Amino acid sequence: QVTLVESGGGLVQAGASLRLSCAASGRTFGAYAMGWFRQAPGKEREFVAGISGTGTRPYYTDSVKGRFTISRDNAKNTVSLQMNSLKPEDTAVYYCAANRLMYTGAWPQSRIDYWGQGTSVTVSS
Repeated sequence: QVTLVESGGGLVQAGASLRLSCAASGRTFGAYAMGWFRQAPGKEREFVAGISGTGTRPYYTDSVKGRFTISRDNAKNTVSLQMNSLKPEDTAVYYCAANRLMYTGAWPQSRIDYWGQGTSVTVSS
């Protein structure tokens, strides 16, 4: 069992930066690929970024490439999402995800082992 707790969301203006963090319980954090999803109001949850258990092979959805960076610290059981040059369309609830399998490409939300409760990000124009 893995418990994920996100933090770092908030209200910012367009062009600003935020750093989201996700703290994971459990002794086998490194065995899980970690990812971030987001769900904007009225829209389906979508994949944002993922990283392998060893911290390699980061993958990003096209809309955040060059602006967002996913990283992890296996010694601290944390995964982070650094979000720069934020846009109003980045407004969403952001969810941390843990999965035994590291998918190639975008992760399917129907096949995720564990989810966090979400943290809200609002970007004003």
